[in-house]
Amino acid sequence: MPTFKNSDELQKILGGFFNILVSDPVIGGKLKDSKLVIRFNYTNPDLSITADCSGPDIKLTYNDAATKPEVEMFMQADVAHKFWLGEVNLVMAVARRQMVVKGPIPRILKLLPVIKPAYQMYKDYLKGVAYSR
Repeated sequence: MPTFKNSDELQKILGGFFNILVSDPVIGGKLKDSKLVIRFNYTNPDLSITADCSGPDIKLTYNDAATKPEVEMFMQADVAHKFWLGEVNLVMAVARRQMVVKGPIPRILKLLPVIKPAYQMYKDYLKGVAYSR
């Protein structure tokens, strides 16, 4: 059984969490400094989340085909969920093709230490949203 019932639930859960991340002074600040435009493409259910960090504020959009990303990541939504729980190692997931990255991988890897606190933040976040799986 998939973690998320449908695209709306995926957007509510991961989109809401991404809003917390970009609002965090440390994580959001480092994301802004990266100037990256990154798109996360999820399947089962389908949704894309684009984080445009190129401007003065980080802009999150959903299923945005107009914004051209520098980096794109492709994965099943369940893999993303497990990643944010701290159960999936990015490098291993890429090697196993659980995650496919298009664009400059070193720029993504540089952000890994920055997002390490997000694993606990995601667990805490899930406790506060209507999510029961």
